[in-house]
Amino acid sequence: MSETQSKSSVKAKIQKFGTFLSGMIMPNIGAIIAWGFMTAIFMSPNGWFPNKYINSFTSSMLYFMIPILIAYTGGKSVYEERGGVVGAISVVGTIVLAFPWAKPVAQGIVYPSLYPYGANHSTGIPMFLGAMIMGPLSAWCLKKFDQAFQSKVKAGFEMIYNNFSQGIMGMIFVALSYFLVGPILVVSTIWIANGVDWIIAHNLLPLANLVIEPAKVLFLNNAIGNGVLVPLGIQQAAKIGKSVLFLMESNPGPGLGILLACALFGKGSAKSSAPGAIIVHFLGGVHEIYFPYVLMKPILILAAMAGGITGTFLFSVLGGGLTAAASPGSIIAILLVSAKDAYFGNIVGVLGSAAVSFVVAAVIYKMDKSSDGDLAAAQGQMAAMKAESKGLAEEENGASAVETVESYKDVQRIIFACDAGMGSSAMGASLLRDKVKKAGLNLPVTNTAVRNLKDEPGLLVITQEELAERAKEKTPNALHVSVGNFLSTPKYDQVVARLKAAGETAPEAEQVKKSEKQEKKAGSLAGIDFAKVKEVDFIRHDQHIGTVTMASSLFKDEMQKAGKQTPVKAVRINELDNDPSHLVIATAMAGKNLAIRYDQIHVVTVDDLLKAGEVSGLIDKLK
Repeated sequence: MSETQSKSSVKAKIQKFGTFLSGMIMPNIGAIIAWGFMTAIFMSPNGWFPNKYINSFTSSMLYFMIPILIAYTGGKSVYEERGGVVGAISVVGTIVLAFPWAKPVAQGIVYPSLYPYGANHSTGIPMFLGAMIMGPLSAWCLKKFDQAFQSKVKAGFEMIYNNFSQGIMGMIFVALSYFLVGPILVVSTIWIANGVDWIIAHNLLPLANLVIEPAKVLFLNNAIGNGVLVPLGIQQAAKIGKSVLFLMESNPGPGLGILLACALFGKGSAKSSAPGAIIVHFLGGVHEIYFPYVLMKPILILAAMAGGITGTFLFSVLGGGLTAAASPGSIIAILLVSAKDAYFGNIVGVLGSAAVSFVVAAVIYKMDKSSDGDLAAAQGQMAAMKAESKGLAEEENGASAVETVESYKDVQRIIFACDAGMGSSAMGASLLRDKVKKAGLNLPVTNTAVRNLKDEPGLLVITQEELAERAKEKTPNALHVSVGNFLSTPKYDQVVARLKAAGETAPEAEQVKKSEKQEKKAGSLAGIDFAKVKEVDFIRHDQHIGTVTMASSLFKDEMQKAGKQTPVKAVRINELDNDPSHLVIATAMAGKNLAIRYDQIHVVTVDDLLKAGEVSGLIDKLK
């Protein structure tokens, strides 16, 4: 394995683990937001409308409902419903151990020297860490138990085995979580919380953005936000009614500043697409949309880091904070879950971080005299043109266009997969769904998280390049397309064109073969309406510039000798108009690729472009 492959594999494993953690939180964000709303509105005495009766059951949501939901989700991700149920049972042991009225019992179980709270301490610990450990762990053990014994169960006894094995395993793990795992988790959670409090008290929290911002650009944003910061933020919000930790990853300010600077001082397609990206990022909360701008010019990560540090600093000193997770990280979501006394700090923090990242990014753009931005866009277009002109699919597939079209023939469903399964993938799915509908194709286009992908027949998976490796691990038999940006890529048109071409050729493969034989027998001019032809074209591409130029020149000479007036040109494949006035002379491989993109032009295939004038009857039929 090469060093590059090794780094890619390590990165994929880190992303996979981070996604696994966030995968337990993300499906339950709605429950966390519900608790946050109730805390913000009814919490005594700092809520908008304090109500001790309603506030009394928010603690039950915090200590019981949310941890059980997280444990169930974690167990289900390991072993479906059976794992989810066992996970929910097992976490109750840690919940009870950490609940306020259990403190005297907990103090007797946990080593007294490590337990910082006295027996009369009234504040419990929301056992999110226990849920994220016990849920998957107990589900994994049940899965291994079933693998060892389920196949040995006699016919007719399956239900007895399934129910009792699940119940017994749940009983064992709820006891283990109370007497063995729980005490360790209680101490660990307290230490972590105290560590966070110490960092905040010493004004060191902004330095965390030195890690958070680069990690976000590497598509670890959901792992950091939902896997780490949200559980810690909930614990802090339970004590003081709000937490700045909710804002550290979801703050849209750094990305807003970078996009504004790109819109004013950027170059090429990046500059022209930035204004639209600003709306999607700041209002829609899809942070992934600004990642490609940073990846295209990596030094911009300094702007993101400067903005992130500024924002966290302002949130901390001005009393900012949210009552629950802001998901997605939109300014609208942030305002909705802001604490009553935190609106000023939150707004100033977001705008301040945007201003600082804008200034740094603007300086970078102004000092950079290279044309890398335009060059990157041109190289991307050139790579696509090379793949098309050579009849190749994306280079990572290594398949020819013919093979790609054949594989598209079996596509029954299209899934967009991103890290969280929402936001950018949902918008990408919406864009492609519209294109598929306009092309007259009846194919479902949906979106999901990479972790939820299942290897199904007839599946086309579209994902970001950074997540492609993980997507292929989950669905090795699917057709894969990776893109740099869900919201701006030419690959959607290629996908639709190939689906359309495959749909036209797939139902009657035998008839196609028969017609090809007939065409070969009758000559390659069969079916061409020469009365409509107003231009003869040779397709120019980088690998055969000399050949195409020479071939078009030779053919033009033959036309002049025959007294024909139809112009002959050497053009690029994307310069053609899709109408029957064009007659294209191409090799068989290029002809297949033309069929993917154009359905109205006439194509004459030849074995040798330099001998196109020798095709019997071709010049005679032209004007």
